Amino acid sequence: MIKRSLMAAGAAVCALFGMVAPASAGPTLDAIRQRGQLVCGIPTGVAGFAQPDSRGVWQGLDADLCRGLAVAIFNDPTKVRFSPLSSSTRFTALGSGEVDVLFRTSTQTMLRDTTLGLRHVTTYFYDGHGFIVRADSGIRQARELRDATICLTQGTTNEQVTADYFRSVNVPFRPVLFERLDQIIPALQSGRCDAFGTDASQLAATRSVMPNPRDWVILDERFSKEPYAAYIRRGDDDWFDVVRWYTTALIEAEEQGVTAANAEQMRATSTNANTRRLLGVTPELGESIKLDRNWAYNVIRALGNYGEIYERHMGERTPVNLPRGPNRLWTQGGLLYALPMR
Repeated sequence: MIKRSLMAAGAAVCALFGMVAPASAGPTLDAIRQRGQLVCGIPTGVAGFAQPDSRGVWQGLDADLCRGLAVAIFNDPTKVRFSPLSSSTRFTALGSGEVDVLFRTSTQTMLRDTTLGLRHVTTYFYDGHGFIVRADSGIRQARELRDATICLTQGTTNEQVTADYFRSVNVPFRPVLFERLDQIIPALQSGRCDAFGTDASQLAATRSVMPNPRDWVILDERFSKEPYAAYIRRGDDDWFDVVRWYTTALIEAEEQGVTAANAEQMRATSTNANTRRLLGVTPELGESIKLDRNWAYNVIRALGNYGEIYERHMGERTPVNLPRGPNRLWTQGGLLYALPMR
């Protein structure tokens, strides 16, 4: 009788605790909640992805993905600390616990996923390796870069892609390695490098900050698949679920036509079961990943859906001016596809 009473009392205490505090959700999410802040790894400065504005505020797709994740956890986009990381230090910083997550133009590859003690989560951007050259160089194909000096960013897949391509066509070239993009731009302008090889989105970002963008042309060829994803440490399935389904929710919102402007109205009036789940009218999605039922609704209200974020930082009305291409929704001929949120 006494044992049964103690068990009942314990159950009541647990139920009460569950009402007043978030459920235990794995070491990473619990640590973030206790700290009161998400620590997010981003690029050191790439227009369209993450770059400080004139007030020193980080702007870009990656920066907003970090803010949105803070909203999903805290319902507050300011509860994030940005950690700018170079290509060569990003994975070490994540593995050591310096950051909680990387939203940092990081390609998903097999060896990164299986040998670094890390996991990539889900694709949020599709890209491919290319080259940028001076418009007056007369070069229109990469194989014409014989004996050219090519700028590359150290610690990226682009080093290997460039070397593999030129070896395959038996064309010699001279690589010059830099740690950061902001070091490459003056090297291009001064003529130290004849070309720059990296992902097309970063070539567009580089061109956008040149004094005379029209002096530069991005070659049409693409030499690799570069699908970007968030990276986390291995061994925390709960945190993997949060980052995966948060990223998916932004794409799902665009698929359903939910925007920052209409999210409140759709939450109140939509009869679509998928929309009602996404916006927290029914609580099961939030409960399944140990977040508030309104987690996705709060994110969309604060930052918009995936398309809104993309157009704000990389669209044709921005200096980057990068058409969405493969980053369109699958219903519009692109590759973006939200897994079913049910």
